[in-house]
Amino acid sequence: MEQQTQTITRSSTSVLSQNRVIRNTYLLLSLSLLTGALAAWYAMVTQAPPMGLFMIIIYFALFFATNALRNSPWGLVCVFALTSFLGYTLGPILNLYLHNYANGAQLISMSLGCTAIVFFALSAYALTTRKDFSYLGGFITVACMVAFIGGLAAIFFHLPTLSLLVSGAFTLVSAGYILFITSQLVNGGETNYIMATVMLYVSIFNLFISLLNIFGAFGGRR
Repeated sequence: MEQQTQTITRSSTSVLSQNRVIRNTYLLLSLSLLTGALAAWYAMVTQAPPMGLFMIIIYFALFFATNALRNSPWGLVCVFALTSFLGYTLGPILNLYLHNYANGAQLISMSLGCTAIVFFALSAYALTTRKDFSYLGGFITVACMVAFIGGLAAIFFHLPTLSLLVSGAFTLVSAGYILFITSQLVNGGETNYIMATVMLYVSIFNLFISLLNIFGAFGGRR
């Protein structure tokens, strides 16, 4: 009887811990999306130039710093630095669509709306069903690496068709990551809300950019 009571107590503690991680993750994600949006707005207003491939170096530096400090208060600083930086890099891209596409504002709105729908639908599915999607981890990682290399090739060799295919791949990979990370949160596979926030934010960012590129391919340039 005592052993059964201890088991129930440990189970209850585990559930409370998971719920706390989930709550902290979505709170931090909401704040990160807000600061990222403000950074994007500032970059648009100031007409910030695109950073090109230099952006990748800064991104990975901030990502590794966040991972290294994920168990300290400085990890929160790194989260906002990383998410704000990604938001800032989004500004020039949004300006490009607004200035070079007749329906630029509509393309951005469509991409934002579809991103929100996909994120909330997948998150709700993973949270309510509590299914374990951990088996997606390895496949998604490999697919992300392949898509990343394909994206670099599309940039260097100026291949619009390859760029469109890469955007489609990143759309699927980002959706998969949302399912994977949310599943990890629900089932206790991810206990650090800082890294969970970063992975969800990056997935949302890549999903939005990929959808924008896909819609832009069928949009009307000025």
